Amino acid sequence: MNRYFLAYFAVFTFILQSADSFAQKGLELGGWLGTSFYFGDLNTTLKITKPGLAGGILARYNFNNRVSVRTSLNYGRVGADDADSKNNFEFNRNLSFKSNIFDLANVIEFNFFHYEHGHQTFNKTPYFFGGFNVLHFNPTAVLDGQTYHLREFGTEGQAPGSEYSQITFGFVLGGGLKFDLNRTTSINIELSTRILFTDYLDDVSSVFPDKTELLASRGETAVKLSDRSLIDGLGSAGRQRGDTKGKDKYSFAGISIVRYFGGITCPDISRIR
Repeated sequence: MNRYFLAYFAVFTFILQSADSFAQKGLELGGWLGTSFYFGDLNTTLKITKPGLAGGILARYNFNNRVSVRTSLNYGRVGADDADSKNNFEFNRNLSFKSNIFDLANVIEFNFFHYEHGHQTFNKTPYFFGGFNVLHFNPTAVLDGQTYHLREFGTEGQAPGSEYSQITFGFVLGGGLKFDLNRTTSINIELSTRILFTDYLDDVSSVFPDKTELLASRGETAVKLSDRSLIDGLGSAGRQRGDTKGKDKYSFAGISIVRYFGGITCPDISRIR
């Protein structure tokens, strides 16, 4: 992890020092509303299935007309269902999940063009960004009309006390388009993806556990939640349940309304000796 943060800081420092230090600076605050969607073991294609409501609040500090840093606190709801899959194995596996996601992201943002609030010409630009996030998730599924928190049942044979963490990190990548409504207010249209350090956002990662052992340690409900397959033998111990080779991902797409506070500035770190 440390090498990723060092690389992140090095890129930020290089961009900041190479940018126009006399350009517009200031703080922006705003909120956004949109949708969230998931890619992983229960959605192995790029097809958008079961998009959920998403939104959040953000704070952005502009160092100049090109470079800014942004922190955002976000919420999203994701889910997937094997019943929607055209893949024969996935359809017969018959697993599903939903999860609320609470996401804190910190990114460096770079404008493609000179951007200045209130300017008649330089009042819009595409942009891209990258950084890190930390999130909390809690996958659930419905069985016989009742909702269960899947992590508690060790559906892949996790022993009590050795369950996967519900807090994890990820890389953030994205881009969008920003344009002014007036001197202080702008609209941002944006798409971003989180590439996670976990493969358990959907509670599916490796193989089916031994049912006798799972029954003894977690009970009958755990066995039913672990193997919901439609054909005999698919959920036998050791058979593929998920794919450990790739980590889970989710995306946000939304529209932000952002207010610019040009009079609030941070110290010019390029002048600090």
